[in-house]
Amino acid sequence: MILQQFYLNCLAHASYLIGDESTGIAVVVDPQRDIERYLTFAAEHSLQIKHVILTHLHADFVAGHLELRDRAGATIYLGARAKAEYRFVPLGDGGAIEFGRVRLAGLETPGHTPESISILVFDLEKSASEPWAVLTGDTLFIGDVGRPDLRAALGWSAVDLGGMLYDSLQSKLMKLPEACLVYPAHGAGSLCGKAISKETVSTIGDQRRVNYALQPMGKQAFIDIVTADQPEAPPYFVYDAVLNSKERQTLDVALERELTPLSLDPILKLQAEGAQILDTRDAEEFGAAHLIGSINIGLGGQYATWAGTVLDHEHPIVIIAAPGRESESAVRLGRIGFDHVAGFLSGGLQSLEARPDLIGSVERLSPQFVAEVMASGEAPLAVDVRTPREREQKFIGGSLSVPLNHLMERAKELPKDRELLVYCAGGYRSSIAASLLKGRGFASVGEIAGGIAAWESAGLPIDRAQS
Repeated sequence: MILQQFYLNCLAHASYLIGDESTGIAVVVDPQRDIERYLTFAAEHSLQIKHVILTHLHADFVAGHLELRDRAGATIYLGARAKAEYRFVPLGDGGAIEFGRVRLAGLETPGHTPESISILVFDLEKSASEPWAVLTGDTLFIGDVGRPDLRAALGWSAVDLGGMLYDSLQSKLMKLPEACLVYPAHGAGSLCGKAISKETVSTIGDQRRVNYALQPMGKQAFIDIVTADQPEAPPYFVYDAVLNSKERQTLDVALERELTPLSLDPILKLQAEGAQILDTRDAEEFGAAHLIGSINIGLGGQYATWAGTVLDHEHPIVIIAAPGRESESAVRLGRIGFDHVAGFLSGGLQSLEARPDLIGSVERLSPQFVAEVMASGEAPLAVDVRTPREREQKFIGGSLSVPLNHLMERAKELPKDRELLVYCAGGYRSSIAASLLKGRGFASVGEIAGGIAAWESAGLPIDRAQS
């Protein structure tokens, strides 16, 4: 038996290929939408991907089940309670897929979503009665459990799902052998939990001992603890959860249309008609020069998550990228179902050399210089775009807290007749924020280079929330 974990850092997403060498058959569980890595691995190990399983209808990314169906001929399996437009085989308690030395048994574990399942993995050479591993999807993470509040917009209350989650964990997953390996669908950084470990595999026994949500407590106490202090979910989560149940175009079809080189004039026309100009270069490059009105979300950070937070589905997207990174920019948008890319700027920012009137910039000021300026009589306003939880730990005195995911709705609170200096933890989110504010008509916007990390490293004073 082969079990291979594939980890996608940008979305903190883990997917799995399980294969049997004797039969040459493989299953992929919770695939990302760009499926080449699974096809390549299968070919290298003389395997055919015959099955694809989704542990639930994911909210934070669009899965690659339709891509594997169309490219590899794989049969799709969903939880027995799932509803979808495409044909699938329901997999619930008592259901199994068996080939060669491998048996994959369904285990209904609702709670994160009503249709959530876990997959018991039996290596039949070792035991036909005790599972060697369990793929827990978003039901059980390493150090955490799945949040039960992401289906509120679809009519499911967090309290009801939280109760289901408690039952799934206590009556099913915690009944598995102590040595059973736990392979979840997400790691640290995912918004599908609040305290997920950076580790990507554990055991049932270890989780029983160290996972805060698995300590002895009643159902109501569990519901209270898992519904409290969850990070805000980006607006695209509901969209993706629904899209994963739809018969939709596959990623290769979308990219064939989207990867169209465009000259400057058509892009300016699209921009005038409301298109979103997305600059995916690093913050330093964007700050030095960019097309006026463009939004900077760099490929070097949580690109897809922030794109899904600050961009919308109503207006086309035009990409400006570093040469050679146009395809990556579109693929990573496709991973969250943003298939409305109209094309990319041919030649990148060099296409603007003859049009200096279209070029803007954002000053990135050193913390030392900012400290001096803020001590003067006509001080700029520092704007902290980090999360409230981050700000509770430390912040720059006199700064205003406006989290990035609420920046546009709260922009009216910011003065347009005063210089704004935006900061975050290290500079990634502040560049997004500065570009959004410039696009909203704030003329004097700069950044504190390096964010609060650089500020603290420079020995400058920081404030802390009163306990």
